[in-house]
Amino acid sequence: MKLALLSALLAITAGATPPNEQLHELVDTGVLSDLRWPDFSHIQPDVRRFYESNGYQPAWVRARSATPQARAIIYTLQNAPLKGLDAEDYDGSRWNGRLLGLRTESDALRFDLALTVSVMRYISDVSSGKVDPAVFSFGLHFDQKKCDLSETLAALANATDVAADLNRLEPPFEGYWRAQKALAQYLTIARENTGPPLTQADPAGLPKVERLLRLVGDLGPNDALLDGVKRFQIRHGLDPDGRIGKETLKQLNTPLPQRVRQLQLVLERWRWVPHSFARPPIVVNIPEFRLRAYDQQYRPELEMKVVVGKAYRHKTPVFSSEMTHLIFRPYWDVPLSIQRAELVPKIVKDPAYLAENDYEIVDSRRQLISTRAVSADMLAQLRSGKLFIRQVPGEKNALGLVKFLFPNEYNVYLHSTPAKSLFLRSRRDFSHGCIRVEKPEELAQWVLRGVPGWDMDHIQEAEHGVDSERVNLDKPIPVLIVYGTAVVRADEEVFFFDDIYGYDAALAQLLDHGYPYSGWQPTSGARDLRPRE
Repeated sequence: MKLALLSALLAITAGATPPNEQLHELVDTGVLSDLRWPDFSHIQPDVRRFYESNGYQPAWVRARSATPQARAIIYTLQNAPLKGLDAEDYDGSRWNGRLLGLRTESDALRFDLALTVSVMRYISDVSSGKVDPAVFSFGLHFDQKKCDLSETLAALANATDVAADLNRLEPPFEGYWRAQKALAQYLTIARENTGPPLTQADPAGLPKVERLLRLVGDLGPNDALLDGVKRFQIRHGLDPDGRIGKETLKQLNTPLPQRVRQLQLVLERWRWVPHSFARPPIVVNIPEFRLRAYDQQYRPELEMKVVVGKAYRHKTPVFSSEMTHLIFRPYWDVPLSIQRAELVPKIVKDPAYLAENDYEIVDSRRQLISTRAVSADMLAQLRSGKLFIRQVPGEKNALGLVKFLFPNEYNVYLHSTPAKSLFLRSRRDFSHGCIRVEKPEELAQWVLRGVPGWDMDHIQEAEHGVDSERVNLDKPIPVLIVYGTAVVRADEEVFFFDDIYGYDAALAQLLDHGYPYSGWQPTSGARDLRPRE
């Protein structure tokens, strides 16, 4: 005690600023020139709370030597690429020099602050993502408390297993961790696959194809090349015909570093999702054209193909909501945009079009006006939006025999469809924005599980009855409409899909911008369009 008082007295006498005050001053500036991204003002309150809790004493340095916890954190920051992150965002290449340069008190203080800022950035990025999805006008609104950075760092400063504690901050989903494992694999093979692109006229093309297929795991040592091509096609969303046509050649020529980028982007999107849900969710992945309903352990319990919105002008939006009810034998209230652009011209061309396709004209109160004759005045009111078209329930109805509703600003929902043939296509963006499901009865059974009386027989009875029937859910089911062009399934096979809406390109552009990300807008591919089917 006497020695500490004497040291402080000597420092004051000599006109020097005590170390804790020096650190306080560094924190208050909100800028540290040593960092790759010097401005840390966006996390400055967290940094200040962290140091205030221990009287502005260094947390990561003892006797001008980094603590074991500091070294473990540095190892994690340097290996950030295995998480799909950029190590240089956390000064990855600078830490070895800093560890050797702790010669003065000032060195130690600046090292300490640099590590605090870097690990806070890492924790925020690896737990919640680098980018706020609202930048893209995505409707992902989750009531999720962000990680308390100051408290988390205080625990890490005294942790016995830093790596395990940091891992627990990441999303708990198996798909996320499988994507990390696949990323490590593709980082390795991307360094091994070099050379010019393939062409159909290249006589040496087949050996190149064979080498690539072996590299990515589609061609085993005893497999025929045809089987390897088919497996590759399946993993890239193509029809598995075994032919190296235009689309297959395009996927074969996609550089492996681009596959690495797809995995990095899908990891970022996983981090936007809450780490837990009140009930197992339904998730639709747009580029994959696939729906999955999950169990309590977040494993797929039900899967099916879907049809999503057209890439041009009718994109299915990315958003989250909660399913509240189903309607069997629904009416289809035709959106005004479709009414004007598509149905009115058909009615003009064919006066019998309404009756032949089970449409009717109604007013704003949904009172019936006509099912057959359409006067010139009615056509004018249909164009102006004073009258409306709806399709009555039945086999011809565009929504099929059941629709699943989850309130949202886009007027998007899941529904069945009479156009079953579209599910045979490998690329399935054909709708006006709503999502058509391949197995509506199975989805209804999954949604209504636990609701007394709603077994498959009752579901089919409701579908083929006379009247529309609404079934409310006592406990809403989370619904996520997401966008990921890379998926690693339970057998660890990696599937890649086209960036049909350009959202990968927009996210990559934003990530390349660097800190801070908030308030910066990508130049293209960012906004969703409406209304829908």
